[in-house]
Amino acid sequence: MNFYIVIPAHNEQDSIGLTLDSLVHQTLLPKQVVVVNDNSTDNTQDIVESYGTKYPWIQLVNSKSSNEHLPGSKIINAFYKGFETLDSDYDVICKFDADLIFPNNYVEQIALHFKNNERLGMAAGFCYVQKNNDWIVENLTRKDHIRGALKAYRKDCFIQIGKLKPSMGWDTIDELLAKYYNWEILTDETLHIKHLKPTGINYNKASKYLQGEAMYKMRYGFLITLISALKLAYRKQRFSLFKDYISGYFKAKKDKIPYLVTEEQGMFIRKLRWKGMLNKFI
Repeated sequence: MNFYIVIPAHNEQDSIGLTLDSLVHQTLLPKQVVVVNDNSTDNTQDIVESYGTKYPWIQLVNSKSSNEHLPGSKIINAFYKGFETLDSDYDVICKFDADLIFPNNYVEQIALHFKNNERLGMAAGFCYVQKNNDWIVENLTRKDHIRGALKAYRKDCFIQIGKLKPSMGWDTIDELLAKYYNWEILTDETLHIKHLKPTGINYNKASKYLQGEAMYKMRYGFLITLISALKLAYRKQRFSLFKDYISGYFKAKKDKIPYLVTEEQGMFIRKLRWKGMLNKFI
């Protein structure tokens, strides 16, 4: 299978080399890797160029954007800068973060999952973070959710869901739409990926409201947003975030921010969310 990988990177000199090193040692090599140097002011570009010189299937794309950290829109806009340089001869398209270390069999194992199930639309392993000299599962990791850090999409699924939405919550919207179109999602807990920088470490105060806005744009409705906000704040062990999420939801509603899904898709999403919540109580 042809794997194309796009890696947005902003000031990742301490990790991008480790990520690329883990990719060049894969038992099944990707056909194309594009690193989007998104307005970096460190040595990210030099490091990527050194790998590109040795491995012609690794390319660098330089992109200029703001220095403001806006989860969702900034990283997906950078992703598209890289994606637009690729041809369409791929079976699987991946959006990876620039701070991951993959096991050597990662691409081969993900390819095997896709080959074994023609309805598999998305697949990934589990993220691990370092704590007290041990590598433990990142607290946002779940069996039924693929982290935004390491998304791999079958081409047909990627196209059918409308590709990736430049918005906070994009890595939830993609899964919900995949299920809407009857695609399956798989997480392989035997594949341990080292995540060098925990998710959200660079989020600023303004960006925290975007999570609630995303719940509005996914047509969750108030009750599902309330429950989801509570759960997410609990997982992050910061209950002050609950207020931020709810404020973001009501601000989006007041400003009549455009939805990211159709009314029919929104109805499906709400039913799916309620079903998932009820199953956890039964």
